[in-house]
Amino acid sequence: QVHVSESGGGSVQAGGSLKLSCEVSERIRGCIAWFRQAPGKQREDVARISTTNTYPSYRNSLKGRFSVSYDEAKKTNYLQMTMLKPEDTATYFCAAASWGYNYCSSESSQSDFRYWGQGTQVTVSA
Repeated sequence: QVHVSESGGGSVQAGGSLKLSCEVSERIRGCIAWFRQAPGKQREDVARISTTNTYPSYRNSLKGRFSVSYDEAKKTNYLQMTMLKPEDTATYFCAAASWGYNYCSSESSQSDFRYWGQGTQVTVSA
């Protein structure tokens, strides 16, 4: 059973930065994605990347501010968030899909990701 664990959340003022980490318990071949959910809103895509650090994709509104990467040796995905805004406040979830080959598609739905973390809270104050 693959386990996924997020860390790095916290509180920051608008304009600040945070770096989230997502550690995967075993080596997989597939895709690691970040989603977020604000209170009263649906969970939405943030970014995703393959387990060979290829095929990155981002939510359009986050391009230029967020950067995703994957360290194969550490089995850890990173989400670097910069120029944070109050509307970025949400619980951020990491999810992994292990489909046997290193690929990530922005077309994959949330249901394609079998393994999910518990989430880490990000709060951005004005």
